[in-house]
Parts: sequence; C-alpha cells; structure tokens
Amino acid sequence: MTERDKMLAGDLYRPGDPELVTLRKRAQHLMRDYNATVYGEDEARRAILTDLLAPGSAIPVIRPPFYVDYGVHIQTAEDVFLNYGCVILDVCPVTIGARTQIGPMTQILTADHPRDAATRAKGLENGKPVSIGADVWIGGGALLLPGITVGDGATIGAGSVVTRDVPEGTTVAGNPARALR
Repeated sequence: MTERDKMLAGDLYRPGDPELVTLRKRAQHLMRDYNATVYGEDEARRAILTDLLAPGSAIPVIRPPFYVDYGVHIQTAEDVFLNYGCVILDVCPVTIGARTQIGPMTQILTADHPRDAATRAKGLENGKPVSIGADVWIGGGALLLPGITVGDGATIGAGSVVTRDVPEGTTVAGNPARALR
C-alpha cells in the first residue's frame, strides 16, 4: 500500500511522503488561485474547482477564502453552497450531498492523530471519512470531527461541535452537539 492508500483507508500513514506533499502543494496553488477570484468570475472559479475537487463532483458555490488539505478527496453533489472561510481537511473522503448549505467559518475535519504519544512521536497520522447527506444546513462556525455522518435533512446549529453522527432530520446544537427537542 502507498502512504496515500493508507491515508484514505484511515490507517496510520506518513504525511511527509513525497506523493502526499506533491498533492498538498498542488492544492495550495489551486486554493491560492481560487481565493484570488471575486464575485462574477464564474468561469475561472469553475475551472479551478474542477481541478481541485474529486472527479465527477458537481461544482459547488464556494465563497472564498476556502481551505483544503488535498481537495481531490472532496465529492460534492449538485447545488452545494459553502460560505466564506470554510476549511475541509480531506485526508479521508468527504462527501457532501445535494442542496447542502454550509455557513461561514465551518470546519470539516477528517484528519486525526493517534491517541498514543509514542505513535504520534513517530510522525504518524490517520483520519476518518466524513459524510454529509442531502438538504443539510450547517450553521456558521460549526466543527465536524473525523468519522461523522450527518443524515439527510439534518440541521447543525451555529458554533456546534459535532462529535457524533447526526441522524436524518435531526437538529443538533451545542458543544458537544446534542439533539434539540
């Protein structure tokens, strides 16, 4: 297995692997270009996101700035919207369902680290995928931790820290996020 294969599988991997470094540099160049665009530069934005996101992704509306680790591990369905300042650390796959809207300064994190200090000291990292269903609303400043699944039609309150899966149609808020009645 390559280090990238290990990373995408959620296994321990070495982030300094030359292939991974090359992919992160590529993403940084594309982010720089995207973040330099302004409203109305639709063709330029479309071209950059086509290169940055996973093949086959529908092109979302993303208000810059936008930050990723790799970009190519982010799969978006049609009519997805991300507001200003979103961060997606995509060391594992991130899927975002149709018509999902994500508020400003939201962070979606697949990147994780071993809990054992000796393993961390070896420079190893790992991650867990994040899956967000269709018709989800995520309020500004929310934080989704590695391994989270958000069901279709769910709502995540602004500033929430999502540490557990969110069932379909459920509204959660708080730190840690809990279901509201």
